This record gives sequence, structure tokens and C-alpha cells, in this order.
Amino acid sequence: MAAGVPRVFVSHLAGVPVFDPNGDQVGRVRDLVAMLRVGGRPPRLLGLVVEVVSRRRIFLPMTRVTGIESGQVITTGVVNMRRFEQRPTERLVLGEFLDRRVRLVETGEEVTVLDVSIQQLPARRDWEIDKYFVRKGKGGALRRKGETLTVEWSAVSGFSLEEVGQGAETLVATFERLRPTDVANALHHLSPKRRAEVAAALDDDRLADVLEELPEDDQVEIIGKLQEERAADVLEAMDPDDAADLLSELPEEDKERLLTLMRPDEAADVRRLMSYEERTAGGLMTTEPIILRPDATVADALARVRQADLSPALAAQVYVCRSPDETPTGKYLGTVHFQRLLRDPPYALVSSIVDSDLVPLTPQTPLPAVTSYLAAYNLVSAPVVDESGSLLGAVTVDDVLDHLLPEDWRETDFHSAEVVADGR
Repeated sequence: MAAGVPRVFVSHLAGVPVFDPNGDQVGRVRDLVAMLRVGGRPPRLLGLVVEVVSRRRIFLPMTRVTGIESGQVITTGVVNMRRFEQRPTERLVLGEFLDRRVRLVETGEEVTVLDVSIQQLPARRDWEIDKYFVRKGKGGALRRKGETLTVEWSAVSGFSLEEVGQGAETLVATFERLRPTDVANALHHLSPKRRAEVAAALDDDRLADVLEELPEDDQVEIIGKLQEERAADVLEAMDPDDAADLLSELPEEDKERLLTLMRPDEAADVRRLMSYEERTAGGLMTTEPIILRPDATVADALARVRQADLSPALAAQVYVCRSPDETPTGKYLGTVHFQRLLRDPPYALVSSIVDSDLVPLTPQTPLPAVTSYLAAYNLVSAPVVDESGSLLGAVTVDDVLDHLLPEDWRETDFHSAEVVADGR
């Protein structure tokens, strides 16, 4: 959120235009999507319902929103055009929260919700409902004469989930406080029926993160029970290398059908990864490392490294390449490590501090050689370059470990029930 704008009232967002980074209008905001949570926590804002030119309503995750200011919403420019479908755990803020009758916790007095404010959490891209603007009185013809006041979310009852019952909605809200690995561990021990119910209730990004931590059998089972368009959305949200691993376990006809439903650029990355042998650098790599052109500055690099959805391994270095700067890139020039970025002034060009001494991996490099390379040079990630000198991707240490550990390591009870329950 822009400096000096502590919060935004949702009524001010209704109908405002949504723009991509180039200034082109994507559509207009028609509603906001929130998820109720257990434990007295404020509802989390998941995203916006945006009506595009064709009058189709699509879902725009808050992670793709870079700014809300001056009567407009700015996005990263990456928009999924599939039609928005509300899920059981989701609530429409404008459609379901406004004009709702709730009670003040302190007095028990009934009030009407007139507006809701949202705020972005510090140093994160998560958004939460912050306050409610309410009117006292019973409504009806005299509703405008009641006293109005703004209260904290915790001062109102009626917008949280009780920690009882077996509904997927409550279970998903409980899982929200856990890391994807812990959710995967809990999901693995549910019955197939219950596992499918919870997977259906998770949002695409969350389900993608959880699938990446599940054993292959569970991945195949869950993806097979999703509607095909939803399955394609989840595969797009996964890291390309994990999506490629999952698709390789499916029957050929199912694999091709899902690849056809995915966005062409996403499907192209996955197809490329599937063309390499599994236990090679090409089969292990991700196609989405941080890539910068030679004229980028240290400040540009640090801004990319700070992205919340990057894994620590990918955020540990940036790769400098000539245009184009999407894999496969132009000529690979070298690597700049995170520590070096911290030592140089923000205006310095990354091309002036690039490390070009290390010979990059080739896509055919076998797993033992990749492991030795990372260990010898104390790296958590390494570039993979083709014979023409173009960067294809990067191999991270977590992907290497996945292939060094026993095949059934994910099925081990690596967390006790007590640890999973309290979220630590």
C-alpha cells in the first residue's frame, strides 16, 4: 500500500479500474474475496473479483496487486482469465458483509455493517480486514438516524468461525496457520474422501504449495479428483519443475489434456522440463530463477530478491543475462550472490559485480555431479546453461535433496501430532 494510506474502505473500491504495469486497463473491481478464520483472527483478504471487457468476472489474487491508490488498482500484469467461482471457504465482502446485522461484543447491541476497511500487513503482501464501520439501531425506515462508529474487527461478533464441527471450511481455516509441509503431513493422514474435500476448499495457490510437499500417490489422487480447469489452474500455480514431476505420473491422455488447458507460456516451461531425464540438472531445475539484464542496478536486484513468494534458495542469488530475460534467455553472463548485493551501493550495475568464474551446469549433468557441484562451491542454487550459452533455469538444493532422500521420505511421520496441532 502506498505510504500515507493506512487503510482502504472497500466501498471506495467498488467499480474502480484495474490497470496492468503498462497502464492498460484490465477491468473493474466488482467485489472482494475474504476467508474467515478461527481463533479470533481477522478475516484474510484473498483477492478481488474483477470484471473484464467481455463482462466475464475473474479472480485477481492479492499477491498480484502491487498498489491500491488514487481510485485505481495496479497489478503485476499476470491475470488468469478463467471465470471466478466462489468456493465454500470464501466470502464476498461487498455482497455478503455490507448491510449485515451483527453484534458489538462489549454490549451485545445489534448493529448494521455499512463499510469494511482492509489493510496490508507490514513487510508482506497479505491483506486483512481491519475495521468495520457500523450503525446502531434496528435498521428499517429509521436506520439513517442511528449513531455510526468505526470499530476494530474484534469488537464485532458474527465474522469468525467456531472451532467445532467437521466441515472442510473450519478445517481449512485451521490449516491456514500451518506451513505447507505441515498441512501436507496432516492431509496425507486423512481419508481419501476427506482429503478430496479439503483440497477442493483450498485456494489454488495454497493447494499448489501443499501438493508440492505431498507424496506422488497423494498428488495424483488429488489432481485427478479436481475439475480439469481447476487442476490446470493449480498446476500453473506450482513451481514448473514440481508441475512437470506431477504430470509425468499421469496417463498420457490426461497429461496432454491438462497441458492444453494451461496457459501456453506455463505449459511450454513444463513441457521443456519434461523433455529432460529426471535425475539430471535439466530434470531437476526450475525455469523461474531471478533474471536481470546487465543494465539493472543493485536496487533492482534487491527489489526482486524481496519478493515474498520466492524460496530462500532462489532468493540467494540473481542471474545476469542478455535479453530476452525469460528462460531460455539470451547469453548468460554470470551470477550475483545476495551477500554481494548487500555490500555494494544501490546504484551500482549488476554487470559490474557479476561472478563469472564458476562454470555453469549443463542440462545433461547427472545428479551426483550436481550434488558435488553445490557442495564444492557452498551453493544453494546453481545455473543451468545450454550449449548456446543461454540460461535454462537453476537447480536448488531442496530439489536435489528430494532426489537424494528415500522415495518414501514424505510418507514418514516427520512431525508429531502435537507439533502439527499448534503450528510450530
